[in-house]
Amino acid sequence: MKKILGSLTVLIVLYACGSPESNTTAPSDSQTTATAANKSDYDPERGEGKFTHVEVSPTIDEAKATDGEKLYTVKCSSCHKTTDEKLVGPGWKGVTNRFKAEWIMNFATNPDPMIDKDPKIQAQLEICLVRMPNQNISDEDARNVYEFMRKNDAKK
Repeated sequence: MKKILGSLTVLIVLYACGSPESNTTAPSDSQTTATAANKSDYDPERGEGKFTHVEVSPTIDEAKATDGEKLYTVKCSSCHKTTDEKLVGPGWKGVTNRFKAEWIMNFATNPDPMIDKDPKIQAQLEICLVRMPNQNISDEDARNVYEFMRKNDAKK
């Protein structure tokens, strides 16, 4: 009796789970068009979010960089190193040379839509295999982290 119940349970679980292909439906033409339109509206230079222009001083704001380092320690360091070494996510070395301030700050404050639309992030996701979680970083915190990144990139 136990063998029959065990076998029946396994069959029910296998049937209920099914294969991913059997449980999905193809997107309609309108869904495909909407997705394509969303990607075509995406600006890969600034990302997606409220930051359209960020004034960047030639000198690093040390107070902001210090506050950014504190935030990095609490929210970012478990996944990112300040070197070019990958931890869970990519290392931060040179990030301010590769991306504009607007892009970095938009990604920090608005990661989900950017992960869905940005080809650079999608390529990185294939390497790291983990989506960056939304850390609910404020605009001020995003600026502070950006200044910390600049300070990190200025190190020799």
